[in-house]
Amino acid sequence: MTSMKLRISSQVSIPLAEVDIHAIRAQGAGGQNVNKVSSAIHLRFDINASSLPDVYKARLRELSDQRITTEGVIIIKAQRFRSQDKNRDDALGRLQDLIKSAAVTRKKRRPTKPSRNSQKKRVDRKTKHGQLKSLRGRVDH
Repeated sequence: MTSMKLRISSQVSIPLAEVDIHAIRAQGAGGQNVNKVSSAIHLRFDINASSLPDVYKARLRELSDQRITTEGVIIIKAQRFRSQDKNRDDALGRLQDLIKSAAVTRKKRRPTKPSRNSQKKRVDRKTKHGQLKSLRGRVDH
């Protein structure tokens, strides 16, 4: 199990030994099952101590995600399913998606100005609407 890896991209993968997985009791509805069985998964992944490339580490730390602590530890709690195996796969999948999302370079936004024609149309619409409202006033005989 320690030789297994979580694949992030064609070049990057993390050994599962770096991912700390604990079974805990799930919250919420589920009858007696929820009281007896530890089916939820609590996953912890230390970004700084991992074998991820430095680029991935830096981008993960920059993310404003509530699952990432100030110490740089990703914490994921999976309790969607009744089965521990499905919750484990779900937690690993969510970790994988989070790391993949950090790897994507977003296109820089170029600020744009509204065109002269669109500005003219806007002012014309406002004028027309103002005239329409003035017609709603009191009618004098």
